[in-house]
Amino acid sequence: MSGKTSERQGKMSAAMVIFAKAPVPGQVKTRLSPALTADEAATLHGSFVLDTLERTKAAVGKFKLPIDRFLACAPSSSHVFFRIMEARHGVTLLDQQGDDLGARMHHTFDSLFAQGYQRVCLVGTDVPSLPLTHYRDAVESLARHDLVIGPAKDGGYYLIGLTRPCPDLFTDIPWSTDRVRAITQQKAAATGLKTALLPAWSDVDTLDDLQALIDESAADKKRPKQERVFSMRTAGTLELLAKRLRTRHT
Repeated sequence: MSGKTSERQGKMSAAMVIFAKAPVPGQVKTRLSPALTADEAATLHGSFVLDTLERTKAAVGKFKLPIDRFLACAPSSSHVFFRIMEARHGVTLLDQQGDDLGARMHHTFDSLFAQGYQRVCLVGTDVPSLPLTHYRDAVESLARHDLVIGPAKDGGYYLIGLTRPCPDLFTDIPWSTDRVRAITQQKAAATGLKTALLPAWSDVDTLDDLQALIDESAADKKRPKQERVFSMRTAGTLELLAKRLRTRHT
């Protein structure tokens, strides 16, 4: 852990952790293949990671949130992509540790609570247009609740936050299914956790999800520049992918 963390801990009570994989072709967004090439899927994923870094930073600045930001890295924080993100975006790097997603999330929560954080939120990178207010509301909800969940429309969740370690929420979960959120909420209720829900949002796992995001980005481009949600980088990537998909289809 870098020295920056201990220096900031006295000032910040909450941690926002971006859970990310390195954009390695063939290892990310694999459900979008073969419609997308491995390189295209990796480029899209990398842009999403950058979006999440930029939007969490913007939310912290806009709402003056008491947040330290972390980037939880897989396969390793030593990957050059993550080192560049650390230098450019002012995040502290963590290694994801565990045999499955639940174990990796549980380990991250445990690690940050052990460092003294009172509220910890984990967010995925598949929500590049997530409103900044959702990040604010997630952190503020934990002042009144034990657990906050950002429901994904496919039955999972794009964000989860806690005020203390709750290992039961991350064991015996059928990850990558439409039952993830429901079972998590059942476990939370059984444990007596007071739960807050953010608005549902779509993440990007399938080709249909990607097409919906392409359409959303095209509509966003028609708005005045100051009102646009998508980064120019991701909007350009989606526009290029849309053209390539049309060409391949025909």
